Amino acid sequence: MPISRYRGQIVLLLDVCLIFACNFALFLPPLFRGDIRFLNLVLHIGFLTLCILLFQLLFRTYNSLWRYAESREYFVLLAGMGLGFCLYSICNVVMRTNPIWIIQALTGSSLALLAMLAVRFLYRIYRTKVSNRGRKGRYAAIIGAGTSGVTLLNELRSNPDSRYTPYCMIDDASDKMDKHIHGVPVRGPIDSLEEILQDTPVTDIILAISNLTPRRRSEVLHACAATKCHLHIYEDPMSQLEKETASLAAQVREVRIEDLLGRPPVQLENRRIDGMIRGRTVMVTGGGGSIGSELCRQIANYKPKRLVILDIAENTTYELQNDLIHRHGADFPLSVEIASIRDQEKMDRIFARYRPELVFHAAAHKHVPLMERCPEEAVKNNVLGTYHTALAARKYGAEKFVLISTDKAVNPTNIMGTTKYLCEQVLQGLRQEGGTEFAAVRFGNVLGSSGSVIPLFEKQIAYGGPVTVTDRRIIRYFMTIPEAAQLVLEAGSFAHSGEVYDVPPETALKDAEEFLQQLREIGALIEG
Repeated sequence: MPISRYRGQIVLLLDVCLIFACNFALFLPPLFRGDIRFLNLVLHIGFLTLCILLFQLLFRTYNSLWRYAESREYFVLLAGMGLGFCLYSICNVVMRTNPIWIIQALTGSSLALLAMLAVRFLYRIYRTKVSNRGRKGRYAAIIGAGTSGVTLLNELRSNPDSRYTPYCMIDDASDKMDKHIHGVPVRGPIDSLEEILQDTPVTDIILAISNLTPRRRSEVLHACAATKCHLHIYEDPMSQLEKETASLAAQVREVRIEDLLGRPPVQLENRRIDGMIRGRTVMVTGGGGSIGSELCRQIANYKPKRLVILDIAENTTYELQNDLIHRHGADFPLSVEIASIRDQEKMDRIFARYRPELVFHAAAHKHVPLMERCPEEAVKNNVLGTYHTALAARKYGAEKFVLISTDKAVNPTNIMGTTKYLCEQVLQGLRQEGGTEFAAVRFGNVLGSSGSVIPLFEKQIAYGGPVTVTDRRIIRYFMTIPEAAQLVLEAGSFAHSGEVYDVPPETALKDAEEFLQQLREIGALIEG
């Protein structure tokens, strides 16, 4: 049996020895003079020990793990000692013993309490030394000296598997600056991060403030980028409770590009969308893609009569199917079709089978350089595929058809933008014949989507550069994938007669010069 299983019994035995030793030492002079008898001394000390242990056992003091002890555990230990002494004193008064026993017992109990606390503190120091022995962790600065930061600090100090050694904490609160938390200095403000970390061995920064506004978070990340340190973000512990991670340090993640968005996510009106989708058959082409899959997830929340997912890529579509079944149950009305929008005959059969009332057309070739080299494929898939899908939608009575377009369709300068512009023109031509209501939604870079420029930039930075930017005068518009899906659904709820919806300019992340600076900062964060 490992000795750790008997940890509580060992601590109890040690406490008994300390109580006996401290009290016995106080009575040694009168014992040597013969003023008291040895048997009486042992009985009194034994009775005092029993009184103290009675309350310690009632309070379950020895069930605590003292290497993780906080103020509560020490208070319980103190309360057990105090109440045990009180019980001993009351019994002595009732039995009319010599008051010297009570006075000496008070002194002896106080010394024993100090000794017990000292043993526990030494044990914690020993455990910390053992845990950190041989560790070659990187020095890290923790931004945020609040609850999350202190929790992370304790984890990094006590976890033997931690890769980081806390060097300092950085906070904006003036009452925390120039103080110490568990021996780690607190400095500030955060905006002076570069000066604070200058000439220090810190190689990593961990952001441990969960309640920052998007704008302030972006500012803090920019300050971190200026230090050339590797940046990590500590997720809010409360938001991670559902994750089965034994270590809080496992919740430290790399910085993501959406952390730099610099604005709160846009939330659109849901009542119109609910009225459009609930109880209707909805088809999403390209449903296995990044935007298409998010569209499917959001549509599923509005309880459609049936959701039809159509895509040529079976792997991502299969994963989406499993995700939707997990979220909404096996009885969720879901149909998955693996098909190409180029195949007019197959599209006709699928539309005839399901007769969708709403169609969201996300299937397309989106990668600009590839389409420049393979323009005929872009025309076949984007233009002809859209034509086949829209024609089938009108033929089988779809009420609305919404095309996911791009800002590159505005004055197009590449084949991808040109084909998307032609897709919009296809819809304009079909709407003139009546029946189905057609609309298109244009937006720019969607953070995390497969067609976005951001994954390209991240890989270029990871490869060591260079980061290729088409033109310094370019203006990039960014949004998250959930925002893009919301915009598509909202556009569908408003669509009536061939409208083309553009992303509002207020969703722009930065202008051209700031965008280039942002890339440099992202590179510093990723490369560390």
